[in-house]
Amino acid sequence: MAARRMLPSFLTTILFSFSVIFASRSARILGGPVANLSRLAIALLALGLWAHLFGHGLRGPALPWFLAGGVIGFGFGDMALFGALTRIGPRLSILLTQCLAAPIAVATEWLWMGTSLSPVEMLFALSILAGVALALAPDHGWEGDRRTFWWGALFGVGSALGQGLGAVFTRKAFEISKAAGVNIDGGTAAYQRIVGGIVITAIAFFVLRRLRPGDYPKPEPGAWKRAAPAVVGNAMSGPAIGVACFQWALKTTPSGIVLPIVATSPLVTMLLAWFFDRIRPSRRAAFGSVIAVAGAAALKYVHQ
Repeated sequence: MAARRMLPSFLTTILFSFSVIFASRSARILGGPVANLSRLAIALLALGLWAHLFGHGLRGPALPWFLAGGVIGFGFGDMALFGALTRIGPRLSILLTQCLAAPIAVATEWLWMGTSLSPVEMLFALSILAGVALALAPDHGWEGDRRTFWWGALFGVGSALGQGLGAVFTRKAFEISKAAGVNIDGGTAAYQRIVGGIVITAIAFFVLRRLRPGDYPKPEPGAWKRAAPAVVGNAMSGPAIGVACFQWALKTTPSGIVLPIVATSPLVTMLLAWFFDRIRPSRRAAFGSVIAVAGAAALKYVHQ
């Protein structure tokens, strides 16, 4: 039973890891903002087909909560992550996001919904985050200016807040649906969330492109053809199927357990980069990965 409940968390981790690989390739060709909005649009179409044909579409007592979760997570959270990436780089950005999102979610869910973890579950969750921190922490000190660092760190905290609070809003939405006797599947939940997220992302994209056109150049001729496989792969493994599995996980399992497991996705991404791009991880990254995976395996068996 425990293994079955943990399955969607592990599926989310694997899918999110592939999503990072696809996202990196599409962003190199189209630019980050264009690639991001494109993948959300494709995911919106795919999830909309599922939700309106087989799910609840844009109906249900928890719709406002799912939309709000999307605005917080997909919208403000992803925009904050982009702000961190351009200032302090991917490793520090992912470190802040993944390692702060889980405790933020645990504290919020405990204060708001009364959900708590056992001491053993908290111990193994912390071991996962420690392994992720060890693997992703930069090898050298920060070499940029302090103002850029602190702004980047602030955006990183904002990204963690978006992911953590977005997950708790999803948990609350599922609780409301269950109380009303409505069974919302993961695909429908992901669709309702992405509707809220893409509205904020699109508004920000078009406003910023008008204010700062130099940062939003048009893709070169032939770029869309070259980027199409990566954009579609990113859309399906990330905001479509990946987020559907994420919602499935949050439907049955506290966010304080789901998020530490999903936090290992950058470690899986390192293995994929080693396999596809021949980028060999460092010894410390490998050691941190072992700690995080061991913690995830232990958490799987102690969680009932």
